[in-house]
Amino acid sequence: MTEQLQEIGERLKALREIEEISQEKMAQSCDVNLADYSAYERGEKDFSFSFLYNAANVLGVDVLDLMSGDSPKLSTCCMVKRGGGFEIKRRAAYDYRHLAFTFRHKMAEPFMVTVDPKDESVPVLHSHDGQEFNYVVSGAMTFYIGEISYELSEGDSIYFDSGIPHAMKANDGKPCRFLAVVMKKENC
Repeated sequence: MTEQLQEIGERLKALREIEEISQEKMAQSCDVNLADYSAYERGEKDFSFSFLYNAANVLGVDVLDLMSGDSPKLSTCCMVKRGGGFEIKRRAAYDYRHLAFTFRHKMAEPFMVTVDPKDESVPVLHSHDGQEFNYVVSGAMTFYIGEISYELSEGDSIYFDSGIPHAMKANDGKPCRFLAVVMKKENC
């Protein structure tokens, strides 16, 4: 269990208690079983972005409130230099950099994501409300959505209903970097 997972779990629990939502109701709203939800709050289980996104929506907070504990403060613009952004290291194979982490009331969540190659044949699929756009910056990946898969290379993109379970896997034994823009359901 990492320190970041524990901190996210503590924030998740505190916000849930402030909103007076039971663990059972929260688990149901986030489409996970109660045992997994409890493990998330204890910081014992790694989060998918889909789970964090869904939990933030249920709690009425920005996804960054859960990830960093620091609410966005700007409303005019957010500028991020190359290689910057709020780093989210949750899983060994994934590196997320939130590219609008200081902007309040976002209609979309933009991330630069790097996925390292893994040996798994098909990764675990996750879903969340809204829509998503992914643009491959470098490398190649297999993108899975429902029962379908697509091969994407540098310059390719995909736009999809993120309520359909989806995942990606880096190909050719090399990392794949892509821009992921998640749009919230109320804007769809």
